[in-house]
Amino acid sequence: MKLLDTSSLDWIHFTGDDSFDYPIDYWASVLCIRADGHIDILFRWEPDSYCHFHRHLVDTTTTVLHGEHHVIEVEHGTEGEHKVRLAGDYAHKPAGDLHMEYAGPTGSLLLFNMYAPGGKLFEILDKEENVIAPVSTEDLMKQQRLAS
Repeated sequence: MKLLDTSSLDWIHFTGDDSFDYPIDYWASVLCIRADGHIDILFRWEPDSYCHFHRHLVDTTTTVLHGEHHVIEVEHGTEGEHKVRLAGDYAHKPAGDLHMEYAGPTGSLLLFNMYAPGGKLFEILDKEENVIAPVSTEDLMKQQRLAS
């Protein structure tokens, strides 16, 4: 598989509605889910667009494959460190990591590697950090089948 030629992949498209005050426009493609709970997902952001405010429920390793990717850490409702990751950057975060992410002016493409033996991946949150929707491996696989 060629990770930089994503034209043959099945993508799930996520967008926001009027209840969000930031532009949400990103895509996910599940590359592999193994029976032992390991999952590899490509995420693609449109230029200057966000994903939903969220909390990771499992350890997550990210590798930036293309573009500029911004991560704003959040702790107890307060924005913390703003990190800019460029193509080739690699990062690992433990479960519980709460943050906003968005792409730079040319968009971004990231590879996520996670270990989720229980299948739970993320919680999408509102501004007050209340859970709007949980996201599991099963949810992603179901949405990807519908998208293909």
